[in-house]
Amino acid sequence: MALLLPTNRLVANAPIVRPRLAAPRPAQRLVVRAQAAKPSQSRGVSPNAAAAAAEAATAPVTTNGNGLPVKAAASAKVQEILAKVSRRDPEQREFLQAVEEVLMCLEPVLAKKPEYASVIERMCEPERLIVFRVPWIDDAGNVQINRGFRVQFNSAIGPFKGGLRFHPSVNVSIIKFLGFEQCFKNALTTLPMGGGKGGSDFDPDGKSDNEGGSDFDPDGKSDNEVMRFCQSFMLELARHIGPQTDVPAGDIGVGAREIGYLYGMYKRVQNEFTGTLTGKAIEWGGSNIRPEATGYGAVYFGLEILKEQNDTIKGKRCMVSGSGNVAQYAAKKLIELGAVVLTMSDSTGYVYEPNGFTEAQIDQIMEIKNKTRTTLAAYKSETGQYVAGERCWNAPCNADIALPCATQNEVEYEDAVKLVSKGVKLVLEGANMPTTNDGINFLHSKGCVLAPAKACNAGGVAVSGLEMAQNATMTTWSPEDVDDRLKSIMVDIHAAASAAAKEYGVPLQAGANIAGFEKIARAMIAQGCV
Repeated sequence: MALLLPTNRLVANAPIVRPRLAAPRPAQRLVVRAQAAKPSQSRGVSPNAAAAAAEAATAPVTTNGNGLPVKAAASAKVQEILAKVSRRDPEQREFLQAVEEVLMCLEPVLAKKPEYASVIERMCEPERLIVFRVPWIDDAGNVQINRGFRVQFNSAIGPFKGGLRFHPSVNVSIIKFLGFEQCFKNALTTLPMGGGKGGSDFDPDGKSDNEGGSDFDPDGKSDNEVMRFCQSFMLELARHIGPQTDVPAGDIGVGAREIGYLYGMYKRVQNEFTGTLTGKAIEWGGSNIRPEATGYGAVYFGLEILKEQNDTIKGKRCMVSGSGNVAQYAAKKLIELGAVVLTMSDSTGYVYEPNGFTEAQIDQIMEIKNKTRTTLAAYKSETGQYVAGERCWNAPCNADIALPCATQNEVEYEDAVKLVSKGVKLVLEGANMPTTNDGINFLHSKGCVLAPAKACNAGGVAVSGLEMAQNATMTTWSPEDVDDRLKSIMVDIHAAASAAAKEYGVPLQAGANIAGFEKIARAMIAQGCV
């Protein structure tokens, strides 16, 4: 039975399974650092780059995490809201980080439009948080128990919309941070979608044991085990979702296989064929280029930034982290457009190709991650190398663009220093909140353009919205049609974020937060105190 929690009394984090070796690191609070970080000593990095790293690390930082001048204190209203959120949920580090990052961007908005102050606190509290037990039986006949979540954060501009994440690290804090970010991201797409997120601490790639945990055997769970879990998960979730209420999609650990099992059980329980989930296969209600959309969209957003700088992507050296859906298709699009992709990574290490990946090599990575479902240690190349136990930001190379496409908080302060020392001038956030607040702070202080996840990785949810539109009209659009619409949406997102940034005199990252916030705030004010 589901537990619908009043959101001021949330369950404390109680992990049911052991975390991965390289699970996402704890969030960092907004801080201003002047302490030196060690410059990269990786082979292949030029002495000039190493010197730049030393200089970059020791330079004083005079802006906050949003590129705004550091003030002695935030406005009284922002301080008050941050204090309330922190007192209410002190253990939810990722959520508090996300709230702080957004609220600090809204200082100039409140100064210019004080009427918005009344809705900020409501926006920091989800409309509904659902926590439930998910019992299922493994192949050995043992009963396993996981915890399921769905946060329905804000429906002011449309039905709740956001993915499902299956990963051992999933807890209330992570689901709330993802749902909070989703509200602003969806608002930027120009489509009528509210924000939500869900998932479970179930690990599709870890082998079950008899104690209800996971030992992360590389063989992973069987298809039958994943199916039984998905069916049990949907039995409870089905009562809370619907095409006009809440439309989940995939995320980390939830791909085409899981969406199929989830939708099959939803259809059986509700006895209806509707667009209640997105990310479906094209044969049963899906949209063309949905798998590619997040990665493609991140690259399209980057093209708009480069266009403003009278530059192009051709020949740019790009470091990509991750090797899942977002990273795979971002890499493919970059190669198609003439860029050089140098790295890919997973939780065990990274692969470095000094001359750049070929399309065939990206196809090999897709085979490893999507079909054999193993690690990048299986990658074979005569020109590249696999490095175990390190982040790809340590690769011995210089680069122009970084695309963090793995998970939250993968670019910490020290990583940001390394990127600047390598010559990176543009960071395209493909993952959700991949850069810590002090990492953002440092990048801005060095003139590096940060394309924020709320805008840059909105391509996935944008095409999910297009899938909802196709489902509502019982039509299927061609790949070219969907791709053209995606490009247009990413152009509009960049225009909105850029316009807000110029209006308030802030960086693009803050402009994206402001543009999304103002759209939601106008709707909430119009609809009254609900």
